[in-house]
Amino acid sequence: MATSPDSSNSTPASDAPKRGLFSRKPKAAKVKKPSRLKQIGEVFQMTRQHDPMVPWLMLLAFLGVVAVSFGVGFALDNWITGLIIGIPLGILAATLILSRRAERAAFARIENQPGASGAALGTLKRGWIVEEQPVAVNPRTQDAVFRAIGRPGVVLVSEGPTTRVKPLLDAERKRLARILPNVTIHVIETGRGEGQVPISQVAKKMTKMKNELTKLEVSTVSKRISSLGSRLPIPKGIDPYKARPDRKAARGR
Repeated sequence: MATSPDSSNSTPASDAPKRGLFSRKPKAAKVKKPSRLKQIGEVFQMTRQHDPMVPWLMLLAFLGVVAVSFGVGFALDNWITGLIIGIPLGILAATLILSRRAERAAFARIENQPGASGAALGTLKRGWIVEEQPVAVNPRTQDAVFRAIGRPGVVLVSEGPTTRVKPLLDAERKRLARILPNVTIHVIETGRGEGQVPISQVAKKMTKMKNELTKLEVSTVSKRISSLGSRLPIPKGIDPYKARPDRKAARGR
């Protein structure tokens, strides 16, 4: 006679509570983002490490604005209103000082590092199409050329000494000139040498260029370049100068 299995020894397939057909899925826990004050504090600490004068400049800006506002209010026999208006304006002035100094400190941290020119292009405002990856690279020296497309035309931004990066710039400029004969190609060399532009001034220099293309033409130029594909057939993370053949595999053949 067959015996039925003991129900007390059987375990459920899952201990999780069953969800009804029309019940909602449990919401995933939201990751709390740092508060605005905490972000400002982190930016302030980072900036002060590279620019010890920033606290005094912020304090001077705050007190200067408050003093002017108080003086105007006192002259109008309403100094309380002057303070009420001056304190928020003083905080705004101090924040602007911190913002500008923080940008300089950020550029100082990445200067002379690979990819610094690409990071400088990332600060451009709307209206520019920026390539995140370099369009030309020398794997041995890590010299690179980045590209941005905007209403002034095509801008090539180099990274490395002039004597080393010039062949990369010339090759890329000639390639673009063949496919875009009527588009202006600008060249900016980043660095501290003669004729070079510090990375903190790259975006500013590009925004001052004269517009020559319409927004539609900018899109057309970008599509035209993209249709030709990339000139970098090497996959990411592979250095051809460090590649070595597999000798064991060769012996086994």
